[in-house]
Amino acid sequence: MNIDETQKEMNTIHETTTRCKKAISLLTFLLMLCLKSNAQFDPMFTQYMNNEMFINPAYTGTRDVLAATLLYRNQWAGLEGAPKTQTFCIHSPLGDYSGAGLSFMNENIGITNIIRANANYSYRIQTSDLSHLSFGIDGGIINYRQSMQDLILVNQNDHLFTPNQQNVFAPNAGFGLFFYKKNFYLGLSTPRMIKNSFRPNSSSKVQNSASPKDWHYYLTSSIIIDVSDDFKFKPSIMMKEVAGAPIQGEISLQGLVRDFWWFGTSYRSGDALSVILGMQMTPQLRLFYSYDYSFTPLQSYNAGTHEITIGYDFTFKKKRITSPRLF
Repeated sequence: MNIDETQKEMNTIHETTTRCKKAISLLTFLLMLCLKSNAQFDPMFTQYMNNEMFINPAYTGTRDVLAATLLYRNQWAGLEGAPKTQTFCIHSPLGDYSGAGLSFMNENIGITNIIRANANYSYRIQTSDLSHLSFGIDGGIINYRQSMQDLILVNQNDHLFTPNQQNVFAPNAGFGLFFYKKNFYLGLSTPRMIKNSFRPNSSSKVQNSASPKDWHYYLTSSIIIDVSDDFKFKPSIMMKEVAGAPIQGEISLQGLVRDFWWFGTSYRSGDALSVILGMQMTPQLRLFYSYDYSFTPLQSYNAGTHEITIGYDFTFKKKRITSPRLF
């Protein structure tokens, strides 16, 4: 064997080893997701307080103007197959007592792509001169796709990973309550009330079931405290509960300086510590960025989690918005 043949053989061995490592890494990650799926199905957001309508349909229309929110989340950046999530929500009041909206999500996890589209409706009652209680429902379609051909296999003939693409559609619905006044809110919701199940490499038929034991319950709350003319303090909490898993809690502490600069931190129980920065660029336009540092063993294999949110409140009246809505 000459030198060129030896080098070629070494390159082939190196390429095969690299493929094996990638396959093992991806399959291990997918296994972790499967083991965790009973505990967490819904997407996770650090900036839940900036994306409230996505987790609570009762929030729909409560900003009293046509409002839109766009969110991008890159979880565990640098880890192959890690979740990447994008959401878009738009909603508006309908008269004095109701609201309507649409929400969309696109999420990629390994070889799985999830697309969700929902229509929201809310009805609110005035509980006092300064407070309201809103009831909300949503319903829509979820599309699940799995692309086995994207896997890098050690054994290309393994029938368990036959290259194919599965594409299924399933219904879903949610419900929520949202109590709010100028500087405070409290929300309770279950955004996914139908459990959708299907087996990879099967006939791709979806099994749908509705049982309270499978629901994810969200409790969110926040308050605005006017510390001075130039500084507002905004603590927020979120509690998430599903049967068979520990209650997950998150607390966020944010400050608003001169109605422009947002800064703060957030802690998610047993998972991550976050830094949150933002700009209230105009009373209508807001921009936020957050970075998560995970406490889990996965932190050694990724560069943290990045999340960006852009929100805008439209107004078509002659009277302009002069002070921003802070939730």
